[in-house]
Formats: sequence, structure tokens, C-alpha cells
Amino acid sequence: MYAVVQVRGTVKTRREIKDTLKMLRLHHINHCVLIPDTPAYIGMIRKVKDFIAYGEVNAKTLEELLANRGRLIGDVRLTDEYVKDNSQYNGISEFALALAGGQARLTDVPGLKPVLRLHPPRKGYKTTKRTVQQGGSLGYHGENINDLLYKMR
Repeated sequence: MYAVVQVRGTVKTRREIKDTLKMLRLHHINHCVLIPDTPAYIGMIRKVKDFIAYGEVNAKTLEELLANRGRLIGDVRLTDEYVKDNSQYNGISEFALALAGGQARLTDVPGLKPVLRLHPPRKGYKTTKRTVQQGGSLGYHGENINDLLYKMR
């Protein structure tokens, strides 16, 4: 499971980049989506790698994100009771564990919004004009995406 966060805006970008971000449901900066590890999504991620930060998310970070930033239709917080009543999982932690392992999808909890609206990271981004390998915030983070998501909780 990949976590994808939009880091840069789309002013003065090519139409195909804007369309790909729209297909990924990334409409604003600091929005996050969770994407399965499939070749179709990997191609889309590679196309917009200069506008996003992405990497493999672990269950602990996913649980914290869903508990703090998970929203239902009507801008209602996601709770353990809602997950237990409306899905086969006993709570957010069990759902996050299954989601990180690839056994679950976000649509298993009805009414859960697919986009997580995050804060800007505490202490800021390193820079939004360079890749991670160059000392910036863009591109593939690997397991270090969990640190970035923790700062954006």
C-alpha cells in the first residue's frame, strides 16, 4: 500500500499532469490518498513524481492517520464504533492492519472518504523543488514516508 501526498501546486503545468493528479484524486496540496501496489497506479505515480511524495506506509502510521484524519460523508470523524458497526473489522487498528497488508480496501468501510486532508508538515518541507535523493521532499521516500506523514498528522 502506497501513501501519496501532493507537495506542489499545479499552476503552469501540463494538462496531462493535471489530469493524472485528478485521476489520483489529488486536488490540493497536502492531500493524501492510499493506493494499492498495482502497475496501473505505479505508472500514474511515475508520471507525477515531480509533484508528489510517496512511499510504502506501515500499519501504525495508517492507524494514526485514519483515527485523526479519516472522515466520513458529512465531515464526521471516523470512529472505532463506526468501523465495527459497518464493516467486518473490530476497529480502526484492525482495519489499518488489513489495509497495510493489502487484504482490505478503503471501500470496505462504507462512507469513508478516499482523501485524507493533512496539515502542512511540522518544521516544514525540506524543499519542494528537489527530490529526496537531492535532499528535498519530492519523489519516492520508501519507508521514510511514515516520518513525513507523522509530521503532517
